[in-house]
Amino acid sequence: MPLPIEPAGLPEGFPAAWRAPALQAWAGAVTEPRAWLELDLDDTLRFRPSLLAVDGQQLWWLDTQGGQAVLQRWALNADLRLLQSDHNGVGTLELVRGAERLAVWRYTLGRHLSATRLVEQFEAQQAEQAEGKPLQLARLELCPRCQSPLDPEADECEVCAQVVHTPPSTWTLLRLWRFAHPYRWQLLAGFLLTLASTAATLVPPYLTIPLMDDVLIPYQSGQDIDTGLVAWLLGGLFGSALLAWSLGWAKTYILALVSERIGADLRTSTYEHLLNLSLEYFGGRRTGDLMARIGSETDRINVFLSLHLLDFATDVIMILMTAAILFSINPSLALATLVPLPFIAWLIHVVRDRLRTGFEKIDRVWSEVTSVLADTIPGIRVVKAFAQETREAQRFRDANRHNLEVNDRLNRLWSLFSPTVSLLTEIGLLVVWGFGIWLVAEGDITVGVLSAFLAYIGRFYIRLDSMSRIVSVTQKAASGAKRIFDILDHVSSVPEPVNPRTLERVAGQLEMRDVGFRYGNRAVIRGLNLTVRPGEMVGLVGHSGSGKSTLVNLICRFYDVADGAILVDGVDLRALRVADYRRHIGLVLQEPFLFFGTIAENIAYGRPDASREDIVAAARAAHAHDFILRLPQGYDSLVGERGQGLSGGERQRISIARALLIDPRILILDEATSSVDTETEKEIQKALDNLVRGRTTIAIAHRLSTLRKADRLVVMDKGRKVEEGSHEELMAHEGAYWRLYQAQQRQAEADRERIGD
Repeated sequence: MPLPIEPAGLPEGFPAAWRAPALQAWAGAVTEPRAWLELDLDDTLRFRPSLLAVDGQQLWWLDTQGGQAVLQRWALNADLRLLQSDHNGVGTLELVRGAERLAVWRYTLGRHLSATRLVEQFEAQQAEQAEGKPLQLARLELCPRCQSPLDPEADECEVCAQVVHTPPSTWTLLRLWRFAHPYRWQLLAGFLLTLASTAATLVPPYLTIPLMDDVLIPYQSGQDIDTGLVAWLLGGLFGSALLAWSLGWAKTYILALVSERIGADLRTSTYEHLLNLSLEYFGGRRTGDLMARIGSETDRINVFLSLHLLDFATDVIMILMTAAILFSINPSLALATLVPLPFIAWLIHVVRDRLRTGFEKIDRVWSEVTSVLADTIPGIRVVKAFAQETREAQRFRDANRHNLEVNDRLNRLWSLFSPTVSLLTEIGLLVVWGFGIWLVAEGDITVGVLSAFLAYIGRFYIRLDSMSRIVSVTQKAASGAKRIFDILDHVSSVPEPVNPRTLERVAGQLEMRDVGFRYGNRAVIRGLNLTVRPGEMVGLVGHSGSGKSTLVNLICRFYDVADGAILVDGVDLRALRVADYRRHIGLVLQEPFLFFGTIAENIAYGRPDASREDIVAAARAAHAHDFILRLPQGYDSLVGERGQGLSGGERQRISIARALLIDPRILILDEATSSVDTETEKEIQKALDNLVRGRTTIAIAHRLSTLRKADRLVVMDKGRKVEEGSHEELMAHEGAYWRLYQAQQRQAEADRERIGD
């Protein structure tokens, strides 16, 4: 139950699970903790939580044993040392005094940053105590997402922002020219129209000079009004307004059409490039982040190009033309209008970089919000099955709150910038008023000139203020462009060959020569040699993590080998076009993926031009025809997203039909029957018998009994091939395969006995 009162010594952000135990064990024994680490392992490396923290005078460890909170304390002094190390994925903290080890704690490396901060705080307080200085330690804040301590000088969590982010530059926007180049003539027409419409808007203030000096002021002196002159001047005002409207409509329409097409081309190019990247790229990215980049970022750039960039160009032209007119009327008065410009330029320079990096952080934080949606909505069945609606709602609230906090920090800067620019422009207007009145009194200018000057200067300062506001949207667009070009600049780790070779006909022989592969610094495949003859079925077996699926990914060329080579019909895979090679591969996965659409569209995914007769023939061979006909619209029945409307066995048989339809020479079966019941497995096995006939097949299966029909079995362990042969040969050898088989038999007998009981 939540405590009704929290003492002042319990800082905000303190782990909620330890509030009650801390209050129980505290009893005035410790002061406010300044840094803490939630340990998650005990001495035997079993998962068991405890809390290690440091306050102003001591290091203390809070543990719960038998439901009771137990507190141990060590006073900080120069003899104590807190040593940090890690080995094989386990971090260790040792508290020592001289050669004596007082305590040892262990944790998983996910807590490494918190442990490092704890050690730093421990050493800092020791140093301050040794120098006799009072402790002035900042209270540590926690990241709202991962609960890791935040650096007081950092704007974001170092754990969550594991990718090194290069601050976006405004010059990134110039790279959009590659997408604008096809529309250069339309852009030129839009620029000329902008120039003309801006010039038209500058005509009315100039006509106020004769209207004031030759009509209104003489009339006040008793002269008659020249109606012809008035009609001509008013006609000029109306004509210029009408011309400015028509030119403004034309330039807005043309540039809006162009910007929409630039945005569409940008989205298409980014998506096409994304599809050509290797699986390695997607392994380190979240779906919601990629969706936000292609969706909201391109929309933001589109709005910038269609609206804000047009406004900015209009503002620049207006300011230049207005300045030219002002200097032609009266140079000294024109100089007075430029008083605020140096201050505004200095402000823009100061805030530009902070706005640019701030908006880039906002984009990343917003992608976290969309990532929660991308995780939860497709997995809503699991969320509801485990009654985790409240937890997922809290995840969304936390991400949304973090987004709000980052925006608030930036808004504090931006809210000061805009009013300051407005204040400077108002001061500049007052300077012009004062100086202009003095010039009228001296007889250097007329009232009409001052009136026209004030009309121009009003437009000048409005445009100047508008230009200062463009800083915000420009930096937003720059950060969005950077995130888009981060995708476009990424080079696939599975590149296309410069001079590709072609295979007229694929027989299906696969040869692996001294193949090695690493995930980062971790070797997964080591020195593997294997030859698969055309039409042969080879089964890959081994413990989880032995490298079976990685080898299959290398054969499909989802990744490229780090060492050695894989050859198909004697040709290195890296010498073939990726798409040309993969057309000869059929893939049946443990978890088949179906797209939203009809049954027929899913079967024909690899051959969109396949006839209905070919689709039905593939479904018959996959033993899927009968259940498809029982659906309301048969082959035209819609399946939900990821095939939600079908059972696992039905989805698998459609996946097999999809592989059959492309008639591949090389077939990959990755645990194709591991997640279905026995009866469904029999149906799928019949379909697989049709699928493997006459094809080079590499099959991975958890149940060794499903590989009895394989011509050869290859046993893998820690990325190496340790055994090879038929089922009978390997059983007679009584090696690694025999041990795997015996372990499965014992497990099966235990399961039967449990069911019998």
